[in-house]
Amino acid sequence: MTSHLTLGTDQAHARLHDLTVIDVRTPGEYASGHLPGALNIPLDQVRRALPEIRHAAGRGEVLLVCASGARSESARTLLAEHGIPSAALSGGTSAWAADGHALERPAGYDSRAGWSMERQVRFTAGTAVLLGLLLGLLVHPAFQLLSAGIAGGLVLSALTDTCGMAVVLARLPHNRPRPADLAATLAALRRG
Repeated sequence: MTSHLTLGTDQAHARLHDLTVIDVRTPGEYASGHLPGALNIPLDQVRRALPEIRHAAGRGEVLLVCASGARSESARTLLAEHGIPSAALSGGTSAWAADGHALERPAGYDSRAGWSMERQVRFTAGTAVLLGLLLGLLVHPAFQLLSAGIAGGLVLSALTDTCGMAVVLARLPHNRPRPADLAATLAALRRG
């Protein structure tokens, strides 16, 4: 049973062989680099995978991972609500890589092919704010409401530690280069 709510990267690295690692990012993010041996169950599929995750937790510790720690903490909270002990990786794959630990990538993955979700959100929010300001100046002042809406969304995102824009962007085709093979992942969790 996991006694900590979070594990630091060095703690996780030292115990990696004893952990069932579940990466809750989108398939595209997972392909861009994940902890060695991590299984991909996107956050929006975790509820469906609860029986298999419970089975894995019965055999040993479950570590949840995302890019920065926010989504894995959401998944950890969901599992806790269902009586499944787990821990989240503090700082996510960003901290893992920054601390010098290796990330796995599928064979043939081109790291230049895609942007991280955080970068996509910054680009989209910045473009929408700029567009709202320009259209507000050149076409009609009401277009400035677009900029105000994005600003409000960013504030809400910071206060709730969620990101609606990331949820929407994750559904775009370029962020789903391959669907998560949830059936294979669930089978792997059952096998142990």
